[in-house]
Amino acid sequence: MTWIVQNLWLVPTLPMLAAGIIALTRQRNRLLAASLAIGSMALSLILSICAFVHMLGLGNRGDHAVLTANFRWFQFGNEWLRLGWMLDPLTSLMLLMVTFVGLLIFIYSVGYMAHDENFARFFCFLALFAGAMLGVVIANSLLLLFMCWEIVGLTSYLLIGFWYGNPRAAAAAKKAFIVTRIGDLAFLLGMVWLYAQTDTLLFYDGGAGCLEHSALIHLVASTTTGLAPSTGIALLIFCGAAGKSGQVPLHVWLPDAMEGPTPVSALIHAATMVAAGVFLIARIYPLMSAHTGASITPTIALQVVTWVGAITAVFGALIAVAQFDIKRILAYSTISQLGYMMMGLGVGGVAVGMFHLITHAFFKSLLFLGAGSVIHGCSGEQDIRRMGGLRKFMPITFVVYAVGMLALCGFPLFFSGFWSKDEILRAAHTWSVSRTPFYMAAFGALLTAFYMTRQVYYVFAGSSRFAAASHDSLHAPTFQDATPHASGLPHESPAIMTIPLVVLAVLAMLLGLIGTPAWPWFESFLDNQPAAVSLAAFLGPGILPVMLSSSLLVFLGLKLGWWFYGRKPVESAESPDALSELQPQIYAVLAHAFYVDALYGSTILRLNDWWSRVCDWLDRRVWNGAVQTLSYLVLRVAWLDNFFDIYVVNTGFDEGCSGVSRGGQILARLQGGRIQTYLRIVGCVLIALVIFLLWGAKV
Repeated sequence: MTWIVQNLWLVPTLPMLAAGIIALTRQRNRLLAASLAIGSMALSLILSICAFVHMLGLGNRGDHAVLTANFRWFQFGNEWLRLGWMLDPLTSLMLLMVTFVGLLIFIYSVGYMAHDENFARFFCFLALFAGAMLGVVIANSLLLLFMCWEIVGLTSYLLIGFWYGNPRAAAAAKKAFIVTRIGDLAFLLGMVWLYAQTDTLLFYDGGAGCLEHSALIHLVASTTTGLAPSTGIALLIFCGAAGKSGQVPLHVWLPDAMEGPTPVSALIHAATMVAAGVFLIARIYPLMSAHTGASITPTIALQVVTWVGAITAVFGALIAVAQFDIKRILAYSTISQLGYMMMGLGVGGVAVGMFHLITHAFFKSLLFLGAGSVIHGCSGEQDIRRMGGLRKFMPITFVVYAVGMLALCGFPLFFSGFWSKDEILRAAHTWSVSRTPFYMAAFGALLTAFYMTRQVYYVFAGSSRFAAASHDSLHAPTFQDATPHASGLPHESPAIMTIPLVVLAVLAMLLGLIGTPAWPWFESFLDNQPAAVSLAAFLGPGILPVMLSSSLLVFLGLKLGWWFYGRKPVESAESPDALSELQPQIYAVLAHAFYVDALYGSTILRLNDWWSRVCDWLDRRVWNGAVQTLSYLVLRVAWLDNFFDIYVVNTGFDEGCSGVSRGGQILARLQGGRIQTYLRIVGCVLIALVIFLLWGAKV
């Protein structure tokens, strides 16, 4: 075992240790807090690079691509519970992405949160969040993964509700925590079921892991209820992934997560929390795809993943069309793109879904941090109707945001989103079950180009509609960076915020080159195979038609966006949206997110409220009455017992004791120790005896 595998545990431990140290320091130690958090992430990045280079070397030599380090944790009965960590191509790529993007977000946060009074506490939570996600990535045990998974959920609650003085932020934090717990409950049940079937939760353990051949054969073959355990376990674990990754119908927490600081939004929506669900499905893909015989039909679990992903992709994109909060548009875009990732896993496998996850991490973090730069420059304003003309005031932010927007739209050839999205479309086009997911994904691509063009025209084009936001209008009373700029106009963000944006913009353009049909390095690396460059691969079945179709859809979406919002720029913040004038009823439905929250409020929440009232009534009237009756009966029995004890038991016992005492006193007088008394008694007895004998003789 090489040193990097032995010490891989340091990658998540360093940020967690930094979080612990920051938690013990004083709030005013701002420089120390930022230095510890950034330094720990930088060291984790260095270790991640070493792990990635090591896996590159193994791939070039064709060596075994899964390296593990397992250990005993504790014993119960005769069984040992074992945990461990692992290094494989998927782990090395995720470590590299999380640490690199996380480090840029940490650096950006120094400028964005510079005036926040809880600066140190923010970096404490941020470091713990990143450390937990890195723990999810390296875990070779589903139990260890679940523990880190729950820490991710806890820290997301802390970060979304960071500005807890704002009731909306506090409510959003609780909503995220509760909704994701619903999925996590199913995840826990699936984990328990898996352990019951395989007697282990280690993924890989020298042939005895739950994702290895012998365990999978057992899970597929032991069908008892018409559903193979592999399918049931996979679907339960997918519920946990759906909650974390905002899949319909557990997506409702994700848009409200925007109430947290913008760096939190970038970290949650790009590199960590929402990526955890997709990564989980990629990690257990052998279980998701396990089937009997030589069947080429996708398993039930993969079909569910595909359909849920396709529905989510279109659902999120439709809602994003009618939003006005700059971060909320990106939030629904994230929901849509997560749907693409899930669909990619379902129709194309790990490489297809994970390639889009990696590219999305870079251009979506770029977009969120770019949105944060806009909010920072506009004194806290988030309504795109009150912006406009920002390209003149924020040229760097405009350029990098345009790069992120084009990458998200999948603009042909020059941006990473084009290549990763096309991989999904091509796999969906050849999916053996149905072509419908392909058409849904294509429609989602059209909508993505449209709503991002709409957002860019609202924010950066036309004339300025900016009005300096008052401190009271902001999301958090502690966010003091909301004070207007000296000129009263929008302003460019400082270099500590724009430099990470430039780095992400460059990578958002170049990263797609590692996954083109001509050089499929990404897929080859995950498969531990060498990658070859071949331009002839573009002539493969369905490649050019799908590329051409997706490009036309992107151009059509850009054209429609220009037609509605660029051809005639928005004149004032009060101007109605062009779509709302065209189809007000449909627009209202989209603006209210298909009324899903209202539906949950009128059904599930109302049912929960009703059941709570029923439970309260039962508690007060039934269970409390039963308890009171029982206590009354117990008191009556106790009174009777006391009466019997005092007047029967005690009285009889006392009288008996008194009789014994009196008898003893009499006997004591007879045995006083005086001889004269004894002689008198003997004399009296003799006299009585003589009288008795004489009386008897006379008779």
